[in-house]
Amino acid sequence: MVITPRLTAWYGDDRKSYDSADNNTSSANNWTPELFSLKERIEKEFGNQFNGVLLNLYRDNNDSVAWHRDKESRYGKRPVIASISLGQTRNFDFRKKDHHQSKYSLPLPHGSLLIMKGDLQEHWEHRIAKSRLQMGPRINLTFRLIHAL
Repeated sequence: MVITPRLTAWYGDDRKSYDSADNNTSSANNWTPELFSLKERIEKEFGNQFNGVLLNLYRDNNDSVAWHRDKESRYGKRPVIASISLGQTRNFDFRKKDHHQSKYSLPLPHGSLLIMKGDLQEHWEHRIAKSRLQMGPRINLTFRLIHAL
């Protein structure tokens, strides 16, 4: 058993669940009006559909998410994930799956929206690293389309 170094919650359509890479399953909470409104705005602007959102609270500089790809079959072949950052700016690190020396960081300030799509999940890994600098809280909302298994 591993303790996740951040707090998480899953919201979405009825009967949808979120299975994380560490085999934890979370039943979806019902959409709040605010989350549903954000989902609709992103769908309208970018032409994608989402049926759930994973909320992550990074409480301080000690909270993180390890290198990973969102490539599970429940996301489909070329998933689109819309990621909104609120609060503390954190660096979003990318590295090539098969060449870890090829990497870069993208600062995600308050209010930023990052759309991950195409072959990104096939060829790149991403993370939010722990930091030596003191940091305030950051909330990250990742809107996803979960397919039935």
